[in-house]
Amino acid sequence: MKIYTRTGDTGSTGLFGGPRVAKDDDRIEAYGTVDELNAAIGTARSADLGDIVDTQLEIIQHALFAIGAELATPEPDDHSMRIISNAHIGQLEQWIDEHEGTLSPLRQFILPAGDAGATHLHLARAICRRAERRVVTLVRRHETSVSEELVIYLNRLSDFLFVLTRSVNKRKGVADVEWVKPDEVTQSS
Repeated sequence: MKIYTRTGDTGSTGLFGGPRVAKDDDRIEAYGTVDELNAAIGTARSADLGDIVDTQLEIIQHALFAIGAELATPEPDDHSMRIISNAHIGQLEQWIDEHEGTLSPLRQFILPAGDAGATHLHLARAICRRAERRVVTLVRRHETSVSEELVIYLNRLSDFLFVLTRSVNKRKGVADVEWVKPDEVTQSS
């Protein structure tokens, strides 16, 4: 099988079990952003995050691939593409609780900074939020059938990635950078 098909040369792409649509269609934006998120998590995994975190992120990457498949399918029920369930959400919540249990309570906003692995995770978290927005746009504009669990999973995933940034920073001995008002930064510089 060749990697190039030439079918997308005119700015359209085929959906799984469905029609061809423009490459800037809301559905393509949604699953394309999920793909970008998956790549960002893969980049974060290239940093030394520890075996437990790496395993958790690999599991998430598989889930994101399933999310992309559901989003790429106009009629996901007809093709058994509803894969993300409450169990997947529960797993994220369990991991959040485990990582959060090792951290001091958050008392103010923090900047996306710290260890290289943590900063990669901060970027993945921001992309995750965008993916969630793109999915909500798809549902709102097109009344598309997207599982409630898929939207919840993306929301919970961004929470997990945030907690994970703090956990990685702590493990590496790097303090979170607390946000200060801009006029206070310039006065202390």
